Amino acid sequence: MDYATRNFSDGRTMRAPRNNPMTAAKVALGEALFHETRLSVDGSRSCASCHQPSRGFGDGMPRTAGRSGAPLPRHTPSLWNVGHAGRLFADGRAASLEAQSLMPITQLEEMGRAPGTVTDGIRDDTHYRRWFAEAFPKAPFVNETNLAHALASYQRTLISGTTPFDRWLRGDRNAISVEAQRGFAVFAGPGNCAACHHSANLTDEKFHDIGLPDGDRGRGAVTGRRAHDHRFRTPSLREIGRTAPYMHDGSLPTLEAVVDHYSDHVTDRGQTMRRVHLSADNKRDLIAFLKTLDSMAPATKVARAERMQRE
Repeated sequence: MDYATRNFSDGRTMRAPRNNPMTAAKVALGEALFHETRLSVDGSRSCASCHQPSRGFGDGMPRTAGRSGAPLPRHTPSLWNVGHAGRLFADGRAASLEAQSLMPITQLEEMGRAPGTVTDGIRDDTHYRRWFAEAFPKAPFVNETNLAHALASYQRTLISGTTPFDRWLRGDRNAISVEAQRGFAVFAGPGNCAACHHSANLTDEKFHDIGLPDGDRGRGAVTGRRAHDHRFRTPSLREIGRTAPYMHDGSLPTLEAVVDHYSDHVTDRGQTMRRVHLSADNKRDLIAFLKTLDSMAPATKVARAERMQRE
């Protein structure tokens, strides 16, 4: 995909497809649509129902209830920094945010719209017709393509802020504690965390068997290759303290449980993931480090999103 670069006020960048450049009007429309319950077939839920700003754009549940009341197959992922991701969903079945944006809306147990009916609840709304025309002046239509492009544009603004760890890397030796500094040594060394969680967004964007005992085929169900079974996309660790519970099935409630899993409970299926057997001191230090990956900057963005939810 051909990308253009959008510069943000804090100096970082976000990629956007050339066929969907970011504009203020498009982002504002996308934010409104993100909180619009009329996109669901029965008007009961919006994107923000599961991706709640105050919960790290997740929902704090292991697996949230679908429209029938049964739990959805997987845990709701955080959307922080989702614009930096390559393939979307834990199994990578969506190649872009534009493709991903319509999938929950047309999933029967999530928002329940049939393909081709996504805009039925808002198409005749005068306000939305004007808003779509402003956001897409060359194709001023309330249609699924424009809706997906607006939602994707909004999600690309969900960029987390500078963390204590970032400040430490830039030379502020007091930005993180001595315990957290030791934890970073564990992260990069015996914990083997940095093998998958690296680069600016602390993810390799690849798919790995993370050693959970469940029967979810993950990437294998998408590609049809048995070698890909139980592999899931590596999530970013930024804002990790805001997004419990963890893993694709939401089965690990705390960071402590996550560290214990990788240390002592990985299910060995002959893949690359192995137990790392950390000491109690190593575990405490590693958790202290992980807590330095949350920023303070998202507060303003969360407050604005929560205001939208109320309105």
